[in-house]
Amino acid sequence: MSFFSGLETSLLSTIQSIYDAWGWFGVAALLAFENATGIMPGEIILGLAGWMLIEAHQLPPAMIFVGGFYTAVGCAIGASVTYWVARLGGRPLIDKLVRWVRMNPSHIDRAEAQFQRWGAGLTLFGRCIPGLRVLISIPAGLARMPFLTYFIATFMGVYFYSTMIIGAGYLVGHEWPLVVAYGKQAMPYLITAGIIALAIYAILYFRSSLQKFFTVRADEK
Repeated sequence: MSFFSGLETSLLSTIQSIYDAWGWFGVAALLAFENATGIMPGEIILGLAGWMLIEAHQLPPAMIFVGGFYTAVGCAIGASVTYWVARLGGRPLIDKLVRWVRMNPSHIDRAEAQFQRWGAGLTLFGRCIPGLRVLISIPAGLARMPFLTYFIATFMGVYFYSTMIIGAGYLVGHEWPLVVAYGKQAMPYLITAGIIALAIYAILYFRSSLQKFFTVRADEK
């Protein structure tokens, strides 16, 4: 398990360096990138911010709400990038990006269907739902939701969600070693499950491709 210990140490060291150098601006920048790409663990960034930037410096709990403001600005800026990509590029561009990142298109379809049903309300409350909170920018852009309405709804939803996670980090961040210990115990099982899932996906993907290939060849004959 030394590899995971080294990974944990490297992750904490990198984040700590960013926080020491840039403070809440560093948190906002990381979350802007996370909301624009969806490839960073936003909850970990927020939780560690509550611990490293507030609790570790013995700052008053009121700083949780100040930190929530900075993170909400960063998230709203990053989410706006995704919004404008969807709005300007339309569904053809989104479909290309979905294929490139190997995302199931049905996720976008479901998010779009929910947006058509709930509109701005989903933009607001969807920011508090893991998995949906990044995707919701896409149907909002595709539907050409007024940008000011989108930005305000995004900011409000993200502020509420970020403040909760920062507060949780402030309260239990010092228990990080205990959380990591449980994570290390579960890691072998998670890796095994991930490998099995990837193997099943590869089998199904290539089987489908081979079936299409042989069907085309048969039709040509």
